[in-house]
Amino acid sequence: MVGVVLVLIILWDAFETVVLPRRVARRLRITGIYYRVFGELWFAIAERLRDARRREAFLSLFGPLSLILLLATWAAGLVLGFGLIHWEAGARATPVEETANFWTALYFSGSSFFTLGLGDVAPRTGFGRTAAVVEAGTGFVLLALVVGYLPVLYQAFSRREVEISMLDEWAGSPPSAGELLRRLGRWGDVGAVSVFLSRWEEWAADLLESHISYPILAGFRSQHGNQSWVAGLTTILDACALVISSVEGVPHRSAHLTFAMARHVAVDLCQVLGTPPLAPEKDRLPPAELARLRVTLREAGVTIRGDQTSAAALGDLRAMYEPYVNSLADFLLLPLPNWLPEPGVRDNWQKSKWV
Repeated sequence: MVGVVLVLIILWDAFETVVLPRRVARRLRITGIYYRVFGELWFAIAERLRDARRREAFLSLFGPLSLILLLATWAAGLVLGFGLIHWEAGARATPVEETANFWTALYFSGSSFFTLGLGDVAPRTGFGRTAAVVEAGTGFVLLALVVGYLPVLYQAFSRREVEISMLDEWAGSPPSAGELLRRLGRWGDVGAVSVFLSRWEEWAADLLESHISYPILAGFRSQHGNQSWVAGLTTILDACALVISSVEGVPHRSAHLTFAMARHVAVDLCQVLGTPPLAPEKDRLPPAELARLRVTLREAGVTIRGDQTSAAALGDLRAMYEPYVNSLADFLLLPLPNWLPEPGVRDNWQKSKWV
């Protein structure tokens, strides 16, 4: 009975993780416990690494490695569960014709699960033969699920990263809302922000669907250390809040719609990852920085209001999302973007190993 229960629990957990395309709220499950323990250990080690490049390289291993180890955990649990079943069923070791002990039954279980079929241990009852056939089928189905699961996962990761990579030329590296609007103002095309935000509304919707279905994607890092999906999401929310509260001469509909979608992403992913909202320890946009932001945008040709009403509206909008994106960034050890880039910082496309 212990073996049967263990097998059923693991199969249901694999079904919820791989097949079921929606969030599982129950926290008492193998995958949830696995990621809480493994994730806390991995990120605790990462926090002790002082060198930023080494820490980022170490964190980049978490997503793919944890996925492989999760599959190995499922396989080991199924082998153990079926091993208990074969032990009770009285598998027979040949040519000695003796009843197998637990370790021999475990070996037979692994042989059946991975469809080796060596023949040195065999079931001797109808129940044992049925269990061997079921285990072989289970191993085959799990392998098929893994083969189909990994491409879907990496396709979702690739879709996420395409827009993040394109944000480099639009908003800098790392991205910032102030730099996005400054470049559009310098190009004399501030109105293009509406089309830009509409595309990011679709990106946010895709991010919500993929990361709720496959939360492990949240742990996959971007190609460059100064880019991340959290930074991209925060930059878009910053830009929407700035356009809605302060920028004149552009339609606000796209900004309102994208803000709603992006905030939905931040709130729901905090629930999925179990990270309650956490206000930033330091104000991301103090009054002096807000004044510098306004001056920078005006010099670039962006019409921006500077009254107290717009400042208060911007503060209200920021309060709706900053605790959530800050919680995600704190959990994943990712920096939040500034509102303006640091002086002299170049985009990733302007740099290389030799330049």
